[in-house]
Amino acid sequence: MSGSRAAIRYAKAVLSLATDQKSAEVVNSDMKSITNAIAESEDLNQMLQSPVVRSSDKKAVLLAVFKDANVATTNLFDTLITNKRLPLLNEVASSYVHLYDELRGSQVATVTTAIPLTEDLKTKVLAKVKELTGKDAEVENIIDESILGGFILRVGDIQYNASISNKLDKLKREFTLN
Repeated sequence: MSGSRAAIRYAKAVLSLATDQKSAEVVNSDMKSITNAIAESEDLNQMLQSPVVRSSDKKAVLLAVFKDANVATTNLFDTLITNKRLPLLNEVASSYVHLYDELRGSQVATVTTAIPLTEDLKTKVLAKVKELTGKDAEVENIIDESILGGFILRVGDIQYNASISNKLDKLKREFTLN
């Protein structure tokens, strides 16, 4: 838990600095790249978490992987290394993206479906999210064939489950109670 709070503090500091330098959007792009790279590369994640790998080597790898990163992003690397908090990089990056979206009045709507969403359905989902929350959103589509059909919509703390598997589970519970 303390790691999460520390990550949020670092993310807020970087967002404040980037906003002052009018580079918040570029840094947001960097942070998305960092979270994607760490999610896709187990080697990168293990290297960042490893106490055996020297900080100078970690920094060299980060600068090589994210060679087009903004100055604020590379300064974050230095700060995390200096404070021995580099293992928090992924959490800091995802916290930054979340804080940036809040600042912009935007959010991510996660839609879980059995098949990929069409553009028409994405438009309808965005309209529904705007109606429910009053904010714009980006749609992230997760495909999970186990829900059989329908969809599960998550926006912030709101979840709407209209999946076939959920409806079948409800029916099953009704029959077992009677």
